[in-house]
Amino acid sequence: MTGVVPLTSLAGMFLAAFGAATVLPFQSEVVFVGLQLGGQVSLGWLIAVASLGNILGAAVNYALGRWVEHFRGRKWFPVTDRQLERAQGWYGRWGVWTLLLSWAPFGDAFTVVAGMMRTPLWLFLVLVSFAKTGRYAALAWATAAATG
Repeated sequence: MTGVVPLTSLAGMFLAAFGAATVLPFQSEVVFVGLQLGGQVSLGWLIAVASLGNILGAAVNYALGRWVEHFRGRKWFPVTDRQLERAQGWYGRWGVWTLLLSWAPFGDAFTVVAGMMRTPLWLFLVLVSFAKTGRYAALAWATAAATG
């Protein structure tokens, strides 16, 4: 029965991290910190599962960006033309390196723009994986440091 709690917790972490990386209004940090402080889930697994969920959520944004022109301007589309133009401007100026900010609240726009700009998928995944995993590792370190 002990294995069920961590598995359920990790599934919840995956879903929260996945949702947080998409255009949906999710936050994964609270779930991550709660699970870390709960101590029932290995920190390595917690970072790995959160990172994987967040990376896959960003990949959904990338795919959306590949076909955004088909959906742009529809009422249900969650990104405005102004937001897309602003992100494209950043991307045009700073290039793929903006993907290192994909962990930030505004970083989801960069992952959509990366798809629009046809960034090679392998490069997208390398940069986003580095950024997303780094964020969860830093969050784990900060939580551990704050709680002694």
